[in-house]
Amino acid sequence: MDVQAADFLTIALLVILEGLLSADNALVLAILVLGLPKHEQRKALRYGILGAFFFRILAILLAVHLIQVAFVKLIGAAYLMWLAYSHFFGRAKGEDRRAIKPAAGWLALSPFWATVVKVELTDIVFAVDSILVAVAMSPKTWVIITGGVLGIIAMRLVIGQLLRVVRRYPALVDAAFIIIAWVAFKLLVEFLNGEGYIEFHINKWISFGLIVVIFTIAYFYARTQGAVEESDDDAASALLEKKSG
Repeated sequence: MDVQAADFLTIALLVILEGLLSADNALVLAILVLGLPKHEQRKALRYGILGAFFFRILAILLAVHLIQVAFVKLIGAAYLMWLAYSHFFGRAKGEDRRAIKPAAGWLALSPFWATVVKVELTDIVFAVDSILVAVAMSPKTWVIITGGVLGIIAMRLVIGQLLRVVRRYPALVDAAFIIIAWVAFKLLVEFLNGEGYIEFHINKWISFGLIVVIFTIAYFYARTQGAVEESDDDAASALLEKKSG
């Protein structure tokens, strides 16, 4: 294996890029697991992270063929847009839009496993997007895998923080789904651009900057609405999470 000093610099850059550009991925995963009881949220995320490792490595090995499965972005865009639409327009009249809906079963699966499947499907969509960027930075498989794996670990830390913030400030839920809708739009544009239907590209750094702006504005607004105090049950669940995590 040919190892050069520049490879380690590339790995460091990949970790930073994965951590920064996966903010949208982290946010979607955090929202998906919020419907579960608190003691199951971290467990679902652990399965999600294992899936992320698997799909990143698989995407790397199949990188040269990924251009042929660009429709994954179209499916991902439709799925994320459905999530946003359901949040803003799929609620019963009088129902609090910012209240997190309890996770429901799906295709004969329990609420927990249905959530895990949704997390894994999301991982597939973002794996394709992430690896196409990584392959452009280095032709060496071991460098891309190392950077991707370390980047996923960084993303896991981001998800944990997002869960705590959204649970404490429910007013952030609307902003989270606005960002999810934006990510869906970005994936749709990338699909149309890649297929030659349009000649327009959304720069990843501009997209990331917009996400940061939306979240920051929403965070300060949420603080003016007040934080939700942790109940005794929440505290007990948090302690259980800490012991099991």
